[in-house]
Amino acid sequence: MAIRKAGWRWRITGAMLTLAVMWGGFVAIRPADQVVLTIGEPYEQVRLQSRSTLPIATQDNSIDLHVKRPAALRFSDIQYGFVTPAAKFLSIYADAHGYVRSITLSPQVETLPLDATMAILLDLQNQLQRGGWRPILVGRHPPMMDTPQTRALMRANLAPQTFWLAGNKYQVSIDVRRFVHENRPADERYLITLQLSGPPLMEDRPNE
Repeated sequence: MAIRKAGWRWRITGAMLTLAVMWGGFVAIRPADQVVLTIGEPYEQVRLQSRSTLPIATQDNSIDLHVKRPAALRFSDIQYGFVTPAAKFLSIYADAHGYVRSITLSPQVETLPLDATMAILLDLQNQLQRGGWRPILVGRHPPMMDTPQTRALMRANLAPQTFWLAGNKYQVSIDVRRFVHENRPADERYLITLQLSGPPLMEDRPNE
């Protein structure tokens, strides 16, 4: 009897291990989540065309329609489109008629070291420039460059920002903040925030 019970235990254990391996393989080959949208699209259309955990919109949650699992953003405007890395925080605001009006995300799944943060910032800005976006308010908020001065601002947690316009259609703001763990003051970690919306747009003031 004891031998028979032990045999069943081994079979159950083997089955569980097989399921674990199969699940791991599924996760490995499953396409990464991606939210696909343009500003002004119906939210339900965005939800259906995206591969994500975006919820069904209700009267209670339309101001914060956020993903439950990390997802990249693919802004699908033909001229001004761009793609971000996967974001753990990604939230859409839809108006009372169900149309997407803005999106806020941090294009990362965790706070990142300075070098990795800078790489994402530069890639995002390069995509904007290639797509015809124009930086504004450059007197006080120039595009972020990988320079000692920019890194010093980031290390000092002075929250450098940059602002961009896409014709008369869209605007983007990008900022970065430093997070310091009280037990690891030398561990530099950073969080990028990108906000995308449509009109009314900011006005460019070349001297600001």
